[in-house]
Amino acid sequence: MSFLELVRKRRSVRSYKPDPVPREAIDRCIEAARLALKYRTPVILLSDGYLANSSEPWRLPDVDALPDLRTTFATEPNHLDDDGNPEFWPYLRDPETLARPWAIPGTPGLMHRIGGIEKQDGTGNISYDPANHERMVELRAAKVAGIAADIPDVVVEGDVDDAEVLVLGWGSTWGAIDGAVNRARSGGLKVASAHLTHLNPFPSNLAEVVKRYPRVLIPEMNLGQLSLLIRGQFLVDARSVTKVRGEPFTAGELERAIREELAR
Repeated sequence: MSFLELVRKRRSVRSYKPDPVPREAIDRCIEAARLALKYRTPVILLSDGYLANSSEPWRLPDVDALPDLRTTFATEPNHLDDDGNPEFWPYLRDPETLARPWAIPGTPGLMHRIGGIEKQDGTGNISYDPANHERMVELRAAKVAGIAADIPDVVVEGDVDDAEVLVLGWGSTWGAIDGAVNRARSGGLKVASAHLTHLNPFPSNLAEVVKRYPRVLIPEMNLGQLSLLIRGQFLVDARSVTKVRGEPFTAGELERAIREELAR
């Protein structure tokens, strides 16, 4: 689009419904913060493009009813050196979460190194040891994998017990998938659906769910990223329905994809 076309033809007229912000959107933000604080790990919250690129005022929920997200900081040494003197080990991890303690910089007696250079497990000293690097990578991976025990199982809807195909989605495909599955079921087809809100790690029961059905169909607004992960991690013949035109799926498109999958 040229500049003149942009000036003369481009129009953006927006109107907003009076409906409140969906509670699920607020809950997802709170859940991201909870996991990040509890496990001391970055959490990326993927939002729908229509939400991310719009702005409007929204009413705060009852703050007193929200989960308590306060975290604790180290205030005293947590280890003894070889001579029995107390010291602070910034990488002495919690045995349950594998999260390391947080000490606010400047806390007396808790001096430690920060930065991107690899640290020694436990002491937090700079380390160039290959074995230590491998251990730290494995610890971080185990920490993220352990979050699976702290997130809800994926829920299957539709013909849960006897579906011939499972339609698995994530993100903004939910509405189109829900409409397509309802249409297909109304037409006599046996179809189930599930929608993921946690992608790394996956819910603990996802392996059992995707292996329960003879066919798995994954609509995505990309070239099949989730399908690649599902096939690689669970060794099921998940098939992609992809679209990268900058337009969302329609229920009709996905209903046709379901019928084509069941007909092959």
